[in-house]
Amino acid sequence: MNEATNKLKLPNWLDTIAVFDTETTGLNLAQDRIVTAALHRMTSDGEIIPGGFDWVINPGIPIPEVASKVHGFYDKDVAEAMPSSQGVPQIVDAINACFAEGIPVLAYNAAYDFTILHYEAIRNGVNPLEFGLVIDPLVIDKTIDKYRKGKRNLVSAAERYQVELLAAHTAKDDAVAAGHVGLAMLRFFSAMEKPVVAFPASAQILHDEQAKWADEIEASYAKWRQQDVPDYKPVFGWPVKKLA
Repeated sequence: MNEATNKLKLPNWLDTIAVFDTETTGLNLAQDRIVTAALHRMTSDGEIIPGGFDWVINPGIPIPEVASKVHGFYDKDVAEAMPSSQGVPQIVDAINACFAEGIPVLAYNAAYDFTILHYEAIRNGVNPLEFGLVIDPLVIDKTIDKYRKGKRNLVSAAERYQVELLAAHTAKDDAVAAGHVGLAMLRFFSAMEKPVVAFPASAQILHDEQAKWADEIEASYAKWRQQDVPDYKPVFGWPVKKLA
């Protein structure tokens, strides 16, 4: 990205966003648990607004070592932390408050974080999120820059969009970096001379388009997987996966 692109003004509906991330016990969307989470509000210039939230949660199950090595939290680190029954309702309430104010919530690979949270809510007797507007830089990236080679994780996206990622796989730093990546990506998107898809005129249009793009991405991935695994089934749904 160049300096001129980084200074482009974004539309007013991006004046304030919230950024969200979780670190978990594993990758099973229906069964794994949240260990840490972060939700912070951010201006379109990338400034963090005071008053955000950071949670450390005792998931109620052992944290596998492979997960601990990623995010740095072991069983001993969460032994005295709040239980899921306390932390999950707080997370849901804080995100719902953003949605109620019309503030878009940005999460990199949103379907992962929000599906995990969806099943955590059900598990803990909490009403799942009442969704408002979501921004997912991963879905946007795969749509507007479809043929770029290389990985599509947050680290590679941060490099692509020249965003500093100080401590990858900590919830707050990942959430903040995702916010900076998302804002830089939307600036790049708005400046494209011949975009694959039109830049959205509102947060609602962006939300609705991402749901469509996400299903298109999943269908394409399933077609590729089926070359080696003929019975592979796509899992549609965004920002919450529709699991069987």
